[in-house]
Amino acid sequence: MSETAKRLLRRVEAIDAAAAENRARAEQYRQMTEKLAAVTGTATSPDGVVTVVAGPDGSVKEVTFSEQVRKADPAALSASVVHTIAQARVNATREQAEIMRRNLDDTHLLDQVLAEDARLFGDKQPEDPGPPPPAAVPTGGTPAGRPRTQPARQAYNDDDSFEDFQVLRRS
Repeated sequence: MSETAKRLLRRVEAIDAAAAENRARAEQYRQMTEKLAAVTGTATSPDGVVTVVAGPDGSVKEVTFSEQVRKADPAALSASVVHTIAQARVNATREQAEIMRRNLDDTHLLDQVLAEDARLFGDKQPEDPGPPPPAAVPTGGTPAGRPRTQPARQAYNDDDSFEDFQVLRRS
């Protein structure tokens, strides 16, 4: 075999090796894309009253409440739901970042893509919501923010409640 033929054969082998590497990389990216599309982030409030599942795009997929929700203070429950949604979104984002880091050797490229998305589309990564709000249902079993005993309502006469009402009276 001539020297020219040997060089040509080495080039063909190098091209075949590069093509095989590209096919393997394309398959790896396809699998990574499937994993990213299937990501969910789950969070449960510290008191266990609310659990939220967020999808890969941050959308809320599911909200479930425990039986303790019946004892929850509405304002505390609302704060707990909002916080738990934010935490589920952060958890989904973290899971996506972990998938990207496992599959991409160069996280610098990932950082560049995220920065460009933020610049072009205003995309922002969900921020950690911080510490959770006070429990919607304290360990004592009464709703947060309410006294353990309700004061007795003051009895009044219906006629007395309208004595200062002046709409139809003539002075």
